[in-house]
Amino acid sequence: MHSKVLLMIGSAVLALASPVVRRQDTNPGPGCTPRPVPVMPVTGGDKELDRPPSNTTLKAIILGFGVQNYTCTSAGATPSAIGALAMLYDVTRLYPGQGPNALPIEEFNTLTTTSLHNHEVPLNFDSARGVSSTDPFTPDAPLELDGMAPIPFAGHHLFNAGGQPIFLLGERGINFVARKIDGIDAPEAADPGPDDTGAVQWLYLGSLPQSTGAQYVYRVLTAGGVSHGCTDGAGIDSTSYTATYWFYG
Repeated sequence: MHSKVLLMIGSAVLALASPVVRRQDTNPGPGCTPRPVPVMPVTGGDKELDRPPSNTTLKAIILGFGVQNYTCTSAGATPSAIGALAMLYDVTRLYPGQGPNALPIEEFNTLTTTSLHNHEVPLNFDSARGVSSTDPFTPDAPLELDGMAPIPFAGHHLFNAGGQPIFLLGERGINFVARKIDGIDAPEAADPGPDDTGAVQWLYLGSLPQSTGAQYVYRVLTAGGVSHGCTDGAGIDSTSYTATYWFYG
């Protein structure tokens, strides 16, 4: 039932997603200094995610803020991941050198932690740990964090009935249906989240044929998201998380 609900949510959001493509500032014009190209973070561990192909360029940096969902068959069982639901916010212009509201790199790299610990999860819940199965997304609106300009709303992240991650960014002209290419553990120092469960993996995702607007997505700078465990018996466990998603195409 849960997967069918996610599919219906996905269909509804797809129908609402605008195909308008935002103009990219690749040519700043005569007399203007080109913006520096953002550099995707690394874990500093023994293994790193492969970089995107050299013929691709960065399309957007997006903050995802929501929950990782797990299902439990009984108390003490091993949680099974069933996808995520998240509101998406455009933080491209917050990267150093990208605009008037750009942040120092240390603050940019801790945006996930700042958001997760200083703002309620922007989703609708129908229980202490469960996101609403019929109306999970709150109204489309900027993310308001103390001391910062509002971060523009960008779209939604969800999973379809086939277990495929979907990213819908209408203003960016991106409708990305993902397949996993690789994953590595988050750094030991990664924020484990408000409930101290741990940070989910960093991921390298490729696009499926129905995707438009981007070919690759990286999930990095994760905070929280690991399951609480099946302590409450059978049911759904939703764990809050944040991450930045880097889109290339």
